[in-house]
Amino acid sequence: MRSLPEADPGLPDIRSPFRYLLWNARMQLPSLLGGIAFATAWWVVQALVPAVLGKGIDALTAKDGGELLTWSAILLGLGLAQAYTGIMRHRLAVYNWLAAAYRTVQVTARQAARLGATLPKRLSTGEVVSVGNSDIAHIGSSMDILLRGTGSIVAIVTVTVILISTSLPLGLMVLFGVPVMAVAVGPLLRPLHRRQKAQRDLTGELSTRSADIVAGLRVLRGIGGEQVFAEHYREESQRVRHAGVAVSRVESLLEGAQIILPGLLVAAVTGVGASFAVGGQITPGELVSFYTYAVFLIGPMRTLTEAADKLTKGHVAARRVVRILSIEPEVSGGDGTSEGGVLRDSYSGVTLQPGTLTAVAAGTPEDAIAIADRLGRYTDGDVTFGSADLATLPVEEVRSRILVADNGARLFTGRLRDELDVRGGASDGEIRQALHAACAEDIVEALPEGLDAQVAEAGREFSGGQQQRLRLARALLADPEVLILVEPTSAVDAHSEARIADRLAKARAGRTTLVCTTSPLVLDRTDHVIYVEDGRAHAEGTHRELLGSSPAYAATVTRGED
Repeated sequence: MRSLPEADPGLPDIRSPFRYLLWNARMQLPSLLGGIAFATAWWVVQALVPAVLGKGIDALTAKDGGELLTWSAILLGLGLAQAYTGIMRHRLAVYNWLAAAYRTVQVTARQAARLGATLPKRLSTGEVVSVGNSDIAHIGSSMDILLRGTGSIVAIVTVTVILISTSLPLGLMVLFGVPVMAVAVGPLLRPLHRRQKAQRDLTGELSTRSADIVAGLRVLRGIGGEQVFAEHYREESQRVRHAGVAVSRVESLLEGAQIILPGLLVAAVTGVGASFAVGGQITPGELVSFYTYAVFLIGPMRTLTEAADKLTKGHVAARRVVRILSIEPEVSGGDGTSEGGVLRDSYSGVTLQPGTLTAVAAGTPEDAIAIADRLGRYTDGDVTFGSADLATLPVEEVRSRILVADNGARLFTGRLRDELDVRGGASDGEIRQALHAACAEDIVEALPEGLDAQVAEAGREFSGGQQQRLRLARALLADPEVLILVEPTSAVDAHSEARIADRLAKARAGRTTLVCTTSPLVLDRTDHVIYVEDGRAHAEGTHRELLGSSPAYAATVTRGED
């Protein structure tokens, strides 16, 4: 069993959809050429069978036992060759399909990680899901069909040469009949692809709708809007169903045409061939061969139609993949360096001194989020890190040294231990310390398998507060040079919040930490508090100092309570 994907996919050619498909073909050229060779041999072997069968019938008619035995042995050899080449063709076809599909998964997943927050701003959830669900299959099929498509062309040429050398009129009938039938089904491909595109777009919109509903299900239930959105989803799903039926109508016509048109050719060749046999122009064996060839040609002809369909779908799918791969991140870095030090956002005036636990309390949560995004280099801003402009540092370096942990972060499927230890190498003791600081030991203790328990998709088995504490433990275990926490205790009870506030300072001792919060329990345990109003720092000091000197701060953190 070969492992896929095998290696780094490299840099794709995204200048056009065709160039992307060509790049895919080049990346798997040895297996592609091998598959084409076996597919060609497979088709050619089948193309020779009717001729050998006709020779055998003529030998039988002439009562020549030796000749009959010879052609029977050749027919057996062709059967064995067909079995072997068929097996190898299929193996390489599957390999090429998987290689192209997984390579596309690799490059799109890598691009999604590179884009980060830029991706959902530029593409809907449904669009991205559709690439993973259907487009990779079409790209894989475009590589797979190259094998049988190339072999079918060679087979048709081989059969045509045999027929013309045996009977010129019948050979010309087949020679011109094949392309005429191929052209006849062509007009059905355009409406088919148009309807398939419409269905795919509707499916993408429906996926986006379902993702939004699932994400906001608790809120919808709280405001009584669950039924309204369910009705909207039902209406959209019906539109998808109708679009699927429209696609099926054209597909049924295409399938019917691929049976009827070759059938007409078979009938015509058989009728003319029978008249030639009666007139003595061809032998009975040659008549059987002509009939068998007319039937055999249905396969290569259908393969050519299938190739046109799959290559067109692959080109359309590649266009969507290229669209994703062509998106550039909203922020980009340089090649500068920084030894670290003070992290300062010039727009707001927020300054983080090395080794301190600082808090930002904002009059509106959006102001705090904007500051965290600028300090973490998720949006552009005039931010300095030591003596260097943050924008001049490589993005990878910024991500490794400055971690922004907000409540939009997700828990992923897998072992809980691996989910918490994202950088790898942490001991059980270090994991336990992070869980203790985040007040999350009870979550792990309640799991039968402890740290080896499997986390479900998006951590849905945990409550909102439990997820928040696990995310905090993960951020602490990463131990970045600068940690920026956005409302890390908004979903936990007051008792747990107080313990987290006490333990956070110890866990981050000597490291630079910023907490964006308006919780008095957390603010009271920080070294320095910055009050932000209208996006700018208005007051600084300790929590207790600001309570007495800044009425606006006091109103924000006490929520107007006396």
